[in-house]
Amino acid sequence: MSTQLTISQRFFFDAAHTLRREIDAEGSRRIHGHTYHAEVAVRGPLNVETGMVIDLGVLRGHLNAVREQLDHHLLDDVPGLGIPTLENLCLFIAKALAGMRPLPSRVRVWRDALGDECVLELGA
Repeated sequence: MSTQLTISQRFFFDAAHTLRREIDAEGSRRIHGHTYHAEVAVRGPLNVETGMVIDLGVLRGHLNAVREQLDHHLLDDVPGLGIPTLENLCLFIAKALAGMRPLPSRVRVWRDALGDECVLELGA
């Protein structure tokens, strides 16, 4: 039996967006901003040579590259994001990390101030 461990790293970004919706429609359609928090988890076996599933420095480097695409941007204009929802932010982060090894097993995006969150579970 192989022991699987999960390690994660969090980051935050401040961004603005608009959103077309039926509830809170007027405020959502105006440009407004939030502080978003994201967490990426990686699951895998312990590398006995390094003592790690993934080097947290490597993971942070990947996450910093994603953060730069989102932080202090108008999310409506971020290429590849689509409609700037929590769901699409999870998918965007996962796609941006598709070249990372091991691959992320979970991506979570939330807004503390509103109590909203979305979790994307990846893999088996």
